[in-house]
Amino acid sequence: MALNRSELISLVDRLRREPNETEWLEFKENWHEPQVIGEYFSALSNGACLAGKSRGYLVFGIADATHDVVGTNFDPYAVKAKGSQDLLLWLSVGLQPNVGFETHIFDHPSGRVVLFEIGAAWDRPVCFYGTAYIRVGSSRTKLAKHPDKERAIWSRRTDWSAEVCERASLDDLEPEAIAKPREQFRIKHPQNQDDQAAWDDKTFLNKAKLTIHGAITNTAIVLLGKPEASSLLSPAVVKISWILKDAQNHELDYDHFGPPFLLQVDRILLRIRNLTLRTLPSGTLFPQETSQYDPWVIRESLHNCIAHQDYGLYEGGSMSWRHRARFCYRIWGVLSRGMLRP
Repeated sequence: MALNRSELISLVDRLRREPNETEWLEFKENWHEPQVIGEYFSALSNGACLAGKSRGYLVFGIADATHDVVGTNFDPYAVKAKGSQDLLLWLSVGLQPNVGFETHIFDHPSGRVVLFEIGAAWDRPVCFYGTAYIRVGSSRTKLAKHPDKERAIWSRRTDWSAEVCERASLDDLEPEAIAKPREQFRIKHPQNQDDQAAWDDKTFLNKAKLTIHGAITNTAIVLLGKPEASSLLSPAVVKISWILKDAQNHELDYDHFGPPFLLQVDRILLRIRNLTLRTLPSGTLFPQETSQYDPWVIRESLHNCIAHQDYGLYEGGSMSWRHRARFCYRIWGVLSRGMLRP
């Protein structure tokens, strides 16, 4: 779900308050060559990883010396890259691995701003067409010249889902959500059903590896937590957005779903228009009816949104239904443009 104008203005103003440009933040007054922009994408992504940030930022329309908004006429949708390719597509293809980036163009009260948000490198350096870059001071340089930083990026991998949510307790979990996996656990492990009947919730959750010695993990909050428990995971955003759009990509309706995600999948499915298609096979007057989408496919896509979302980023997963029968699933931190299902 895109940030609105006021949120973008607040974000840029917060970035402008940084005392200096950093390894994850770069201000530019106006347009630079496509190759330079791509190198900055790589450098800022790698720098964000080293700084423990979820994103790097490249902002056009800001004076790098004073951080004043001066405006820019740079239009990333109009500029062409090498071989007359669209700039954004060319940049996306060049990022390896593609950590994804978001493009925002908006009017700040002091001038027009173009903001790129680039996902942080995860467990390996991000290269741009085969070369990795890094910011050192105010200079952009090749990462290979700084083996200590490169080693640090390779070693930066944490499993957010397995981390303990220090402020959470069993009272923050939804009893109905706990009951559902207990039933499935009983079906999968019929050999010790008598023992399972004596387990309290704490014992069961330890057995199911949703808690660690009774400590509530982030996964437990995402799957089983009460709606209000999502605030315990802040600044992570635990949310799936359903958005209905028309053929011109205008939003017509929306709904947001939070924990417990284990129960929300069925509720989200009720919002999806899965039309009944009728075909007339040869040799009969009786039409055959079938769903436009296999419900299993939709459910599996929703499960992917939940399981593979990078909750450390500022947005939750989103799912759009567009006229002309197209789904778009967006999983932040994994898929930059979503999976389109014709």
